[in-house]
Amino acid sequence: MRWLHSHHLKRQRVIQIHKIFKHHTVNISMKKFLFAFIPFLLLIQPAFADVLIQNDQQYISDDGSLHIVGEIENSSNAPLNQIKITAKLLDERGFQIGQVNASPINNVVMPGMNGAFDIIITGPDSHMTSDYNLEFDYKIAEPKNQVIEITSSELKQDNQGNVMILGTLENNGEITANMINVIATLYDRDGTVVAISNILMQPDFLRSGDTSTFIIPIHEKSQSIHAVDYTLSAESDEYTIVPEFPLGSGALLIASVSSYIILSRNPEKLINTISKISKIR
Repeated sequence: MRWLHSHHLKRQRVIQIHKIFKHHTVNISMKKFLFAFIPFLLLIQPAFADVLIQNDQQYISDDGSLHIVGEIENSSNAPLNQIKITAKLLDERGFQIGQVNASPINNVVMPGMNGAFDIIITGPDSHMTSDYNLEFDYKIAEPKNQVIEITSSELKQDNQGNVMILGTLENNGEITANMINVIATLYDRDGTVVAISNILMQPDFLRSGDTSTFIIPIHEKSQSIHAVDYTLSAESDEYTIVPEFPLGSGALLIASVSSYIILSRNPEKLINTISKISKIR
């Protein structure tokens, strides 16, 4: 019996030592996991915290379709791509009647930049939608060199009242830029997006160091008369636009182009618009 009791005590000690060792091993493994995982959290957390949808609104276009326009703002330190925006369409009672998925026109939204989107709804839902909710998802992307520079731009209107933006861009990269997409986003005096338009430049390549001109037609005439400012963005398969392209005269250009339309319909609106532009300057 003494031998059995002694053997039993030894066995208990071995089990306790094994439990302590196992617990210590688990703690070490957990610490290693945390040390490895925390930097990953620090890397991705800013992107999730600093990406949002802004300046959005809905409108009915000249052809009767419903547009939901706005921007994805990337205030994080990481480039974004594969952005999917989901618009949940609501009727006048707040019930969901449909859902539409879309993406920004930009393939990659660099840190500190915005990606414009234009969600188009046709059919019965375009007339039944009174409101909407927007959700989005995205992935972290490889950065693109920001070497496409828009060197000049001008907004004009022809005799038929068609509005367009003419400009020049330059490829400051070391290789040819292919499939260059130029995007114009127009804003009202509250900073809300009123229209978005884009073109793929022709020819579809621009050699290193070369410049080329572009013309972006603004198809939404009824929306363009509300615009007091605009921004331009450009992206190729290889590159994206130099950040913070200055468009200080954009508001004055648009105001001068559309003033006679606004004046004929609402003289007070023109006065308020000019006052707003003066404050911006």
